[in-house]
Amino acid sequence: MTALDAGEVCGDHEAPMTTPETMIYLDNAATSWPKPAEVLAAVDAALRAGGSPGRGAHTMALAASKLVTASRQRIASFLGVSDPRNLFFQPGCTQAANLVLAGALKPGDTVFVSAVEHNSVTRPLSRLAKRGVVIHTIPVDDWGMVHVDALEAMIGKTPVTAIVCQQASNVTGVLQPVSDIADLAHEHGARMIVDGAQAAGHIPVNLETLGADAWFCSGHKALLGPQGIGLLYLAPDYDVRELVVGGTGGGGPDELGEERERPSCYEAGTAPVPLIAGLSAGVAVLQARGDAMRAHEAELALRLHTGLLGIPSVQVLGPPPGVPRVPIVAFSSALVRGDRVAAELGSRWNIAVRAGLHCAPSAHTAVGTQDEGAVRFGLAASNTCEEVDIALEAVATVIAEARS
Repeated sequence: MTALDAGEVCGDHEAPMTTPETMIYLDNAATSWPKPAEVLAAVDAALRAGGSPGRGAHTMALAASKLVTASRQRIASFLGVSDPRNLFFQPGCTQAANLVLAGALKPGDTVFVSAVEHNSVTRPLSRLAKRGVVIHTIPVDDWGMVHVDALEAMIGKTPVTAIVCQQASNVTGVLQPVSDIADLAHEHGARMIVDGAQAAGHIPVNLETLGADAWFCSGHKALLGPQGIGLLYLAPDYDVRELVVGGTGGGGPDELGEERERPSCYEAGTAPVPLIAGLSAGVAVLQARGDAMRAHEAELALRLHTGLLGIPSVQVLGPPPGVPRVPIVAFSSALVRGDRVAAELGSRWNIAVRAGLHCAPSAHTAVGTQDEGAVRFGLAASNTCEEVDIALEAVATVIAEARS
C-alpha cells in the first residue's frame, strides 16, 4: 500500500517503493505518477463504452454525454464553480493559456505579467507583443514572489488591461498572493488571469473567491488525471474569442456562425471522453482523501527541504522551511551542474527528477539560476519518507564526490 492509499505520515518505519521496478519517481511536478487505480479504471471503462457525446440519440452517445456532464459538475464543485457551464475542458494547460491570452488581448492593450511565468504564458505573450500588445514585467523577490505593494506602485496610473500571474511556481514552489493581486487588478479595471497548473490538487482552490477572471490548469499533474486534458475557467462576464471552431452546437446548413453557448463555444470537436473520465476520477480521489494527501505532501516537502539545507554547497530555491509552498523543492550547487546531478541520481539510484530551466527560463533569471538551472523534486502523496531519505543521501553523495 502506498502513501496515496494510506494517507501515511512520516515516521521511522520502512515504506515500499512506488513501483515494482523500484524507481523513485520524484518528477510529479511534470506529470503525476503512478495514477490511482480509479483513474486507470475510469479511462478503460470509457474507452470500452464508446460513444460520442452530443452526436447522437442512441444509448452509447447518451451515456457519453451523461459522463461528460457528470464529470464537469464534479470538477466544478471541487473547484468552487457554481455554474459548471463556466468550466471548459481543454487539450491542456498550454492551449487553454493560448486561448485566453490570444482570445482576449488585442494591439494596444497593456498587460502586467510576473517575472516567473512558465513558457505556456510567456511565449504567447511574446507573440502578442510583436502584434502590438504592451507587456510590463512584474519583478519578484528572492523567493520568486510578487509583492502587491510593489506592483501597485509600478502600475501607478497606467491603464491596465490584464494582470497575469501563476498561482504557484513550478520552479520555487512559492505560492503567489493571487487574491490580493486580483483585488488590485479589479481596482484598476483590469482582468486577472491565473495559471493554476501547479496549484490545482496541491492546495484548495475556490475559483469564485479567488478573484480570477480566467484560470487554467493541467489535468495530468496534481489532479491525478491522464495527459492530454486540461481545464479553463472563465468568469460569467468574461468572454474571449474562440481560436478553434467547428464541430460544436446544432443549426442547419445556413447557420454557419460561431457557436456562442457555454460550454460548447470553447470546446470545438469531439470531447475526449476517456480523458475527461480519468480526470473526473482523479478529482474524486482528491475529494475523498485530499486533506490527508496534502498533509503528507507538506511533510515530505519539509523533510526534503530541511535535509537539502543540511548538505554543504547546496542552495534551495524559494521560501524557507515553514513558509507554505506546493510540494516542489529545487536546488542548485556551485560544485556540480544540475544535469549531472539528475543523471547520477537516475543511473545510480533510479531516482527520477528534473534538471534545467523547467520551461520557465524567466523564473530562473529572476532567482539567479539562469546559467545552469536547478534540480527539481516534484513530490506527491504517492511518495514515501524512505524515498525522500534515499534521495537526500544520493544528493549528498554526488555533492561530496564533486567536492573531493
